[in-house]
Amino acid sequence: MTKVALITGGTSGLGAAVCKRLAADGYQVVANYLPGLEDQAHVWQKEFEQLGHTCSLAPADVSSDLSCQSMAKTLIEQFGRVDVLVNNAGITRDASLKKMSSDQWQAVINTNLSSLFNVCKPLLESMQQHRFGRIVNISSVNAQRGQFGQTNYSAAKAGVHGFTKALAQETARHGITVNTVSPGFINTSMVDAIPENLRNEIISSIPVGRVGEPDDIARAVRFLIDDEASYITGSEISVNGGIFMH
Repeated sequence: MTKVALITGGTSGLGAAVCKRLAADGYQVVANYLPGLEDQAHVWQKEFEQLGHTCSLAPADVSSDLSCQSMAKTLIEQFGRVDVLVNNAGITRDASLKKMSSDQWQAVINTNLSSLFNVCKPLLESMQQHRFGRIVNISSVNAQRGQFGQTNYSAAKAGVHGFTKALAQETARHGITVNTVSPGFINTSMVDAIPENLRNEIISSIPVGRVGEPDDIARAVRFLIDDEASYITGSEISVNGGIFMH
């Protein structure tokens, strides 16, 4: 039976790379995107299909509990189950805490952390019934080491791994594994937005001498969702080129 994989924030950046990797390996891929971005999502879907892959689209605001419940209901009605969930959707709203607004704080916490509750909860019952599930939560190196101007982002992404460890204990007996992948600086629009001089400083501090590629993250996700990774749960894999070791 073809496994169904839902990737939140799946139409760009790391999420798009995960979609491509899983589709190439035979998964039925479902890419979530934010409602209101239908045009961009459908353009991406056509480009994806031109590569020889198939992908379904699932609009939902991951910061909204009701929106995620609706998405989960639709997917289970359409496919019968969701076997793999990759919680990848995330945003930044950077500012020092002194200058950070409440809206900047809440937007990042809701999208990057509360989304895990919103998306996982309505899918768990189905995974438990089928005695199988793979959940991979995307965190960040900045959760591990902190980052100036990112108290909101660092706090949310640190919470991601706390969520992972607790949920892994609750679901292990049901054949469900829950793990975290923590990327370092990856070649995405988020890193491209960093001023060039600062970006060059960052690259010079990375032991392997380069930023990562989205495929580096996709390979880590693919490893964790494999049937043969069933004894790995509650773990965190750092994919950061050695910029932070612990």
